[in-house]
Amino acid sequence: MQLFSQANSYLGVDIGTASIKIVELENYRGQAKLKSFGYADLNTSILSTATEKSNQLIADYIQNIVKKSRMESNQAIAALPTFSVFTSIISLPPMPKKDLGEAIKWEAKKFIPLPIEDMILDWKILNKKDIQAEESSNISANISKFFKGKKEEEQKPEVVEKKVADSVETEASPNANEVANFMSGEKNVAGAKNYRILLTAAPKNLVARYLDIFKRTSLHLLSLETEAFALSRALIGNDISSVMIVDIGSNNTDICVIEGGVPILNRGIDAGGSVITKAIMNSMNVNLDRAEQFKRDFGLMSGANRSVPNTIQNALNPMINEIKYVFDLYQRQGNAKIEKIVLAGGSAFLPNLPSYLAQLLNLPVIIGDPWDRIVYPMDLKPVLQEIGPRMAASIGLAMRDI
Repeated sequence: MQLFSQANSYLGVDIGTASIKIVELENYRGQAKLKSFGYADLNTSILSTATEKSNQLIADYIQNIVKKSRMESNQAIAALPTFSVFTSIISLPPMPKKDLGEAIKWEAKKFIPLPIEDMILDWKILNKKDIQAEESSNISANISKFFKGKKEEEQKPEVVEKKVADSVETEASPNANEVANFMSGEKNVAGAKNYRILLTAAPKNLVARYLDIFKRTSLHLLSLETEAFALSRALIGNDISSVMIVDIGSNNTDICVIEGGVPILNRGIDAGGSVITKAIMNSMNVNLDRAEQFKRDFGLMSGANRSVPNTIQNALNPMINEIKYVFDLYQRQGNAKIEKIVLAGGSAFLPNLPSYLAQLLNLPVIIGDPWDRIVYPMDLKPVLQEIGPRMAASIGLAMRDI
């Protein structure tokens, strides 16, 4: 639906496993103002296969949403799915920027289960204020680099992939002995703090696929980033405390720990709202629509009929176990205590879910409101509040350049 008609706006495009969500925001006196939004449910099979046909289908969905929602901007920001991106915090001694890039590549090999030459590395120094240093350009900048001046040029997927590869070449590299010394800390200046670096790695073929999808649309892809950053921007804002975001989608649940506004720990599992619905179907021998209605009506609320809540609790166990695992992993790293959990995704409104998790995990649990930092007409509030959790990533993406 069209809300406003002013320019200088951006589209946040969230390609999920069961739907595509797009939000258009504009810069209104330094604040993000809602112009339009739209979403469409889709067949998950088109996302699981990276073929030319499936890419075209996704592009068609995007085009239809933009057209039906009367979106005006063609400037798009999209997100790479959390479950496809590798993230880790590494520590390295202070060193020149030209050497740091190569040292990070060596360190990345320790935790990335794929060949480094098949990945795009993005890194950011978290304690930059404490240690005067420069950080590398990120994936978004890499995309801008090899797309600069190429807006009108037709590009084949294989050409795009080579350009992705070329875009992450590091500067002059140290020899093996120098890198070994850096990794062992021998060149660390006495008393100097180590770099605390957020390292993210995305498969080049995944980035190339997103580029190919958007090439088939009328949109200009400004940048790619991870869903975790978009969720943090939309749901956490300037809060510097340690917060866990649990994004429960249809087929996946993403768990992100945000520290000082930066996602430092991301995990994803193949279980979401559809798992709960299917569990109710099997338990109560009802069809899909009826099971979905039971889930929305009863959720985890206690009452005379405990069959639905009990079934849902059992279906939630894999997600809860993963949340506990992330807690333990975060605490073992000697980090600060997580202060609260923010729920997002289409299943965040499962009745009584926040209080159930709060009691189980002994932490405050709230449903995130991504519209909290957005200017919008108050008469739309009931509709926006209802769809808010599922639109969180797309809202955060559209906010990126505002």
